[in-house]
Amino acid sequence: MSTAGFNSQNGTGTGQTYANGPSQNPVTLQQPPGVGYGMNHQPAYNPMQAKAPAPPGPGLYPSGPFQPVPPVGSYQPSPELSSYPSALGQPLLSRPLVGGHPSYTPPLSASPGPRLPPAQATPPPPAVTSASYYPNPPQLMAPAWHYNAAATSMGPASSMSTPPRGPVANHVNPTVSLAAPSPPPHMSYSTAQPSGPGVPPTSIHGYTQPDTGPPPMNPLASNTYQPNRPPYGAPPTGPPPTMKSTPPPTGPPVTSGTPPPPKADAQCWGVVNSAASPTEPDFQEGDIECPGDVAGNGPQAPNSYNHVDNRMAGPTQPGPPGRHLGHYPSLPPGYQNTPTPPAPSSFHPAIQAATQPFIQGAQPYQQPPGGPGPAQLSPSLAAMSLQSNTPEALRVVNLLQERNLLPPNPVPAPTPCLTQDLQKLNCSPEVFRCTLTSIPQTQSLLNKAKLPLGLLLHPFKDLSQLPVVTSSTIVRCRSCRTYINPFVSFLDQRRWKCNLCYRVNDVPEEFMYNPVSRSYGEPHKRPEVQNATIEFIAPSEYMLRPPQPAVYLFVLDVSHNAVETGYLTVFCQLLLDNINALPGDSRTKVGFITFDSTIHFYNLQEGLSQPQMLIVSDIEDIFLPTPDSLLVNLNESKELVQDLLKSLPNLFEKTMETQSALGSALQAAFKLLSPSGGRMSVFQTQLPNLGVGALQSREDPNQRASAKDVQHLSPATDFYKKLALDCSGQQVAVDLFLLSAQYCDLASLGCISRYSAGSVYYYPSYHHQHNPAQVEHFQKDLKRYLTRKIGFEAVMRIRCTKGLSIHTFHGNFFVRSTDLLSLPNVNPDAGFAVQMSIEENLDDMQIVSFQAALLYTSSKGERRIRVHTMCLPVVNSLSDVFAGADVQAITGLLACMAVDRSVTASLSDARDAMTNAAIDSLSSYRQSALTIQQPGLLAPACLRLFPLYVLALLKQKAFRTGTSTRLDDRVFAMYQLKYQPLTFALLMIHPALYRVDDLNDEGALNINDQTIPQPRVLQLSVEKLSREGAFLMDAGIVMYLWIGRNCQPSFLSQVLGVPNYAAVPEKLHLLPELDTAESQRTRAFIGWLRDQRPFFPSLHIIRDESQLKPHFMQNMIEDRTESALSYYEFLLHVQQQISK
Repeated sequence: MSTAGFNSQNGTGTGQTYANGPSQNPVTLQQPPGVGYGMNHQPAYNPMQAKAPAPPGPGLYPSGPFQPVPPVGSYQPSPELSSYPSALGQPLLSRPLVGGHPSYTPPLSASPGPRLPPAQATPPPPAVTSASYYPNPPQLMAPAWHYNAAATSMGPASSMSTPPRGPVANHVNPTVSLAAPSPPPHMSYSTAQPSGPGVPPTSIHGYTQPDTGPPPMNPLASNTYQPNRPPYGAPPTGPPPTMKSTPPPTGPPVTSGTPPPPKADAQCWGVVNSAASPTEPDFQEGDIECPGDVAGNGPQAPNSYNHVDNRMAGPTQPGPPGRHLGHYPSLPPGYQNTPTPPAPSSFHPAIQAATQPFIQGAQPYQQPPGGPGPAQLSPSLAAMSLQSNTPEALRVVNLLQERNLLPPNPVPAPTPCLTQDLQKLNCSPEVFRCTLTSIPQTQSLLNKAKLPLGLLLHPFKDLSQLPVVTSSTIVRCRSCRTYINPFVSFLDQRRWKCNLCYRVNDVPEEFMYNPVSRSYGEPHKRPEVQNATIEFIAPSEYMLRPPQPAVYLFVLDVSHNAVETGYLTVFCQLLLDNINALPGDSRTKVGFITFDSTIHFYNLQEGLSQPQMLIVSDIEDIFLPTPDSLLVNLNESKELVQDLLKSLPNLFEKTMETQSALGSALQAAFKLLSPSGGRMSVFQTQLPNLGVGALQSREDPNQRASAKDVQHLSPATDFYKKLALDCSGQQVAVDLFLLSAQYCDLASLGCISRYSAGSVYYYPSYHHQHNPAQVEHFQKDLKRYLTRKIGFEAVMRIRCTKGLSIHTFHGNFFVRSTDLLSLPNVNPDAGFAVQMSIEENLDDMQIVSFQAALLYTSSKGERRIRVHTMCLPVVNSLSDVFAGADVQAITGLLACMAVDRSVTASLSDARDAMTNAAIDSLSSYRQSALTIQQPGLLAPACLRLFPLYVLALLKQKAFRTGTSTRLDDRVFAMYQLKYQPLTFALLMIHPALYRVDDLNDEGALNINDQTIPQPRVLQLSVEKLSREGAFLMDAGIVMYLWIGRNCQPSFLSQVLGVPNYAAVPEKLHLLPELDTAESQRTRAFIGWLRDQRPFFPSLHIIRDESQLKPHFMQNMIEDRTESALSYYEFLLHVQQQISK
């Protein structure tokens, strides 16, 4: 593979500074005239408003981990002027007058090519109405509609009318019946089905009649939000008797201008858009980006947290003065313990929360003759599922009076208010989830709601069923390159309209044949149009070089400290046991490097009688002693590899070398992997202290509990970031395993994984004898790591409907171009998040769509494309926006934004901003959405848990203050919030508490002939504990089983195997396998919880005297501590700020 395309972004050329996620885009502060479609563009509301601009980091590679890149949407309108003339100083008309037919100049192609002829006239969409939650929404004046508007042509000189952008059903004439010919060549179909709702092969598509009238609309007048009250401060911190808050900063608040949409030729689209065939490859998702399009070649914004989003109102206000924490009003009557019965569930609470709508499965849908298609919405979307004028999501809840807000059942992901047919086809929320399941029509409406708009993705998730299509023709939009999906519109058998840019495309001949039903002439029944998640076997056009083999290189710390921990023995034994389970084929390669103060290579060439160790002591100028024999074919050299693994632990058993030249070892590994790409697995046990990349301890243990800002959250050097970007350019990902009892500066070392799309694993206080729970944790994680599915040389692009744009990414990756994420490796446990804004009014749309496309090479050498598509309704009232709020997705996105803010600004800024997010949203709801004003702290039912989740974030290890927290522990918690999929991150934010000493079979699940008890979830408060009971806390990556001092002797003997409380061992991490019903129930429940996630949570059984009891108690989020408010006090603080 040529490296020419990577020079500028990887430090070998003269390009600009790196642009890497989580990133947003450099923006100009003035919007050029004629860009929008008649919209006064509103700046995006962002709870993470900066108090002051963060200073740029030193050198070419800023020390902060976030770099701005230009804003991008899937559809990019050209900044070329409209063909309307304009007098000097007057804005151009950007939408026609009523009944007018303006001419429109489409974007120029980025490269010369034949101009496409204008497509056929587009029939207007069927009659639809606003996606309101209320049965009888008020009807406002309908906008002007243009009939028989031509589709967009690609030539710069042609003019046209803007086609209607309302949704059109996926319809094909149901009367057409043709004999099914033999299937075309080069096509096969795998019958596996995706996770999520089952989709029957019957059609839900017909086609729209050409003479249907325009849809009546409910356009909303632009409502610009103006701050009219003082900004809020952080919740009070510190001990009684008075509440205190951070003082306001000096200087004016920072504001930012509105970003203009980037030019259409800012990406590679023009290279492929002008070709005549709709089956052309998309180099945007090819192995390398388009020639000449390299990241970093554009203007770069300052290295601030969120250049686009720093718009929240100014300085903070001090907290309520003189309020004594000990003199709050007594708890109201509703604040009492009212037990709620448990409800059966077949999923772990966090998992079920994400999958609730999909548990029961979709019912087969038979379309009535001539019936409506999925996009022909009923007069009121709410009438489909809501029985009253006020939906449950908008039921008013007084948070100060209703204590038992935590439901006994998990909180399900809200179901978008779509027709049954569309919802049945929608993407599973396990994979694709939006913070707002009802998209506001305008940015001003979004700003008014004060809720963040973004997507959370788990794109490479392990799926039990996945439809896989092999075809020589992958059907895509010729304009925006969207993959055909269930939400496109078939105008007839031969034409379909893109649901992102609304271009009309031809249906290729091959697509007329359905490989499932083996029939011809029904393209709307193809699996691509029946499944929102699908995988394609990519043809050769999607490869710019042969697919790489699976290559695994292990880089091992063998210093004295490493040998003392005993990890090397565990690693070698596990790799020996799973050597045949490594994903790959006959081309799979492996290699090993060990290091202390020198670098050790291992010649494993076939034909040798034993492995040869080659030592390079010149760490300043590292070189490969025998480049051709260090990475070897696993099948050919398996015996040598096994011999090496058996001898490695003994080889360094008596070493006294204490230094660590990690930087040089990484450079050597990079040189070894560069020609092929692959995965580098690095095991490190101490702070690197020799050669390049050497670090010094930056942690002051005496400051761990300081209530002031935490220092050193950003990297101490840019060495690891630069090396990671070089690795990314050569398709190398680096995974870091940190096993240490000492400070290792994870903030610096983690960059090697973060920017190369790797993962970080952290095992504090790891020791093979003194910490057996960590050893078990490491063993389970490593086995999963070695054997799980993997994708190589991957890229991912997220597209969205015209009018929406993506401006910030969160996760582990490198932003190769404005919206193309480079993922040298992709694994099934990685999550991503993006922030979005509304760049153009959506007032003539009823639905919008989002599509994530992941192009990767499988471990078997196949080039594959996994595509996820999600559809959501557009609403024009604030109440509907609130009704569609997904409180868990909002919390997950808020956590990502707060991590960024902590690093680029300060921890106190991030804490203030999270508190303000809760205050802002509830204040907006009270002022603008409530019809009847009532006393108290009011929230819609869908947001009733938002203040609790925000308080949980404030007390989470990543953001807490006043509690002793090791710096590496805090940084690792931040990493987890950034790249864990939402389902697992939520457990780390708000753990689940169960009582387990009285488990029974009532409401239990039966899985594989095993009975799984289902105890109800308890509130995280000490008042829920009982000295007579035993309680299990599931905090995601760790579980605690707390045994009460007066716990029932029957539980102690039948579950723990001890006669009494005093006999419970101090460091017990395994439940004995006893032949009792109580033991079997308890172990079955804990095992079921563990099976719901890909990583292995360790179990700690603790008593009142245990050292780990403070860790257990710190997760009691609703209780007060010396440095943090209780939940009730936090609610009072929020109420006081709202009523100011």
